[in-house]
Amino acid sequence: MCGRYYVDDETAREIEQLVREIDNKINRERLTGDVYPTSQAMVLVSRDRQVLPVRQRFGFENFQKKGVIFNARSESVLQKPLFRESILLRRAVIPCSGFYEWSKNKEKAAFYREHHPTMFLAGFYQRAEEDRFVILTTNANSFVAPVHDRMPLILEKDEIRDWLSDKEAFRDMLEERQIPLKRRQEYEQQELKLF
Repeated sequence: MCGRYYVDDETAREIEQLVREIDNKINRERLTGDVYPTSQAMVLVSRDRQVLPVRQRFGFENFQKKGVIFNARSESVLQKPLFRESILLRRAVIPCSGFYEWSKNKEKAAFYREHHPTMFLAGFYQRAEEDRFVILTTNANSFVAPVHDRMPLILEKDEIRDWLSDKEAFRDMLEERQIPLKRRQEYEQQELKLF
């Protein structure tokens, strides 16, 4: 499950480029660093047929007000009452540099896409006192599976508009993706322990 992701300088620059394309500016300093559940983060949403960056809180409030729900399974999201309306009406894209997964032994591994400085994670949000988003997960591909059995659902850049605003195309995107990933070098030592 994707409980944390990160944004580096290169990804922050690409987010800024996306924002420039839609006539907005983002302060890079406020975008960098690890994003944890309950943190505020920049996500992309569709409003009036435009892709807009907005700040939202990571994670839906849990029913008992203890903790947050920060992931939803892509395979069952349309059947879950907590998620159904949000996935149908309020989809979001979470731009990041990569994401972390933890092994059963609590060892952290960071994943990124080689030659693609920005990764786009599929998600959705709910309206509340402040809007809150979750990240969709799917079965881990062969790159992530040695560490964890789940991973975020990753979109290609040219799928962003369809994910956000096409009422039918997003359903096809809920399927498992075999996107090649790499691990960040500073985790290579841990990587050896995992295999």
